Amino acid sequence: MIEPLTIAVSKGRILQESLPLLAQAGIVPVEDPDRSRRLILPTGRAGVRLVVIRAADVPTYVQYGAADLGITGKDVLLEHGGAGLYEPLDLGIARCRMMVAGLPDAAREPGIRLRVATKYVASTRRYFAAQGRQVEIIKLYGSMELAPLVGLADCIVDLVDTGGTLKANGLVPLDLVAEISSRVIVNKAAMKMKHDRVKALLRELEEAARPSDRDRRSRRHAGAGEGR
Repeated sequence: MIEPLTIAVSKGRILQESLPLLAQAGIVPVEDPDRSRRLILPTGRAGVRLVVIRAADVPTYVQYGAADLGITGKDVLLEHGGAGLYEPLDLGIARCRMMVAGLPDAAREPGIRLRVATKYVASTRRYFAAQGRQVEIIKLYGSMELAPLVGLADCIVDLVDTGGTLKANGLVPLDLVAEISSRVIVNKAAMKMKHDRVKALLRELEEAARPSDRDRRSRRHAGAGEGR
């Protein structure tokens, strides 16, 4: 019996945007992931199964071989560090930006030691170190926008999509830390031991993620409209 390929997928937005791409490769869960209580979901493609888990856990499952492949955000991979993983494919979905944000008059002078609230501790430390700045990092897990408003921090590092939440709380984006999208990751041992199957699946996902002519035309028209 051939050992199945196990794909770990982040819950939430990444799962919803991954499912149509997986479906083009014949990977359709036999039960609705949002409703099923099963932790391992068989799919319509023989020998391929899904596990739907927290985003932060996906690289760990893949690193230690509990999953052969994974789909998760670049933000999670930046925090994890990428040990034991290959990152062969950017699916181009669940796009957003990791930004420094704060009040419009947030102190940014080089001589001032900033307090920065974030859950992205490693990414934040690397970013400010590259700027030659020492910062005090305060780790938070949610309601990041509150920190500058109550004086807990001078600024935050968080993911920004439309910017609506920042604007609603009187904050503005200040600096770009990284462009974020969802990536396919592969366990190094699985790439060696299941090479043909993994590479075939990567080719199918790459094809599924490739923008169609209609998508490209839509983006060109949108860009032209923004310029007016």
